[in-house]
Amino acid sequence: MRILIVSGLSGSGKSVALNMLEDLDFYCIDNIPVSLLGSMLSQLIESSDRAYENLALGIDARNKEADLNALPELFYSLRKKNISADVIYLHADTDVLLKRYRETRRKHPLRGKSMSMSDAIERERKLLSAVSNSCDLVIDTTNTSVYELRDLISQRVGGREEDEISLLIESFGYKHGVPFDADFVFDVRCLPNPYWEPSLRHLNGKDQGVADFLAPNELVRTMMQDILDFLRHRIPEYTETRRNYMTVAIGCTGGQHRSVYIVEEITKALSKEYRHIMSRHNELLKIPPGTDT
Repeated sequence: MRILIVSGLSGSGKSVALNMLEDLDFYCIDNIPVSLLGSMLSQLIESSDRAYENLALGIDARNKEADLNALPELFYSLRKKNISADVIYLHADTDVLLKRYRETRRKHPLRGKSMSMSDAIERERKLLSAVSNSCDLVIDTTNTSVYELRDLISQRVGGREEDEISLLIESFGYKHGVPFDADFVFDVRCLPNPYWEPSLRHLNGKDQGVADFLAPNELVRTMMQDILDFLRHRIPEYTETRRNYMTVAIGCTGGQHRSVYIVEEITKALSKEYRHIMSRHNELLKIPPGTDT
C-alpha cells in the first residue's frame, strides 16, 4: 500500500495536486479529520480491496493543533510497519496567496471577523509547522501555474516505484531568493561568469555558446565533480532511510548562465544512474535576457 498525505497552505494548490493524483489512479480523500485518520488507515491497510492500493489524503489547518502536531508520529509508525507513507507540503509566498484570494474572492478557512487575511495565512503556517517540518516533498507554487503544478506532481509522483527516489535538480538566482523546497543548496557564483562576455550575455546555460565557455574551465569541472561526488554519497543514504524525494538547488547570481549549465550537466550525469530525475530552471522564464548572472 502506498499512502500520500497532501497538506499545505490554503490557496497553494492542494486541490490541484489531489486532482492530478486522482488522474494518476490514487484514491483521494480530501479534508479528513486527523482524529479519524489512524483508525481509518488501520481499516484500509487490512482491506484486500485494491482500490485503496494507492491512497492520497488531503489534510489542512482546520484540524485541532494537537492533532496536527501528532501527525509526524503517525507517519513514523506507518514507516516502521514498512508502509510507504510520504508527505507532500505545498506553500507559496504570502503576497501571492493574498493575490489569489483577491482574484477568487474566497474566504480563508481560518479567517474570523477580527482577523486580517495575512494574519490568517500566518496562523495557518504556524498550525501546519509540524507537518511542514516532517514532510518528504516541499513544493513552492509561488511562481507555478496550475498546469505546471499538475506536470510537477505527475513527474515527481507518477511513475515512481515505491522504493525509488525522485530527484529534482533545479537552478536559481540568489538575487531572487533561495528555493524553499531544496534539501541541498550549492553556490556556483565563484565560477567564471559568461555575463561579462557580450556575445553570451543574451544566452542561457542551455545554449552551446555558454557551454563552450564554461566546459574547458578547470574550476567549473572541479566544482561539478565535487557536487556529483557529494550527491552520489548522499542519495543512497536517503534511500536507506526511506526518503523518497530529494531536491537539489544550484544557484548563481541571476540564475541564467552558470547554474543552468551546471544543473543540465549534473542531471545528465545522474540520469545514467537514476531513472526518476528531472531538471528545472526557476529563473529562465522570469528574467529578461542580459540580466547579470
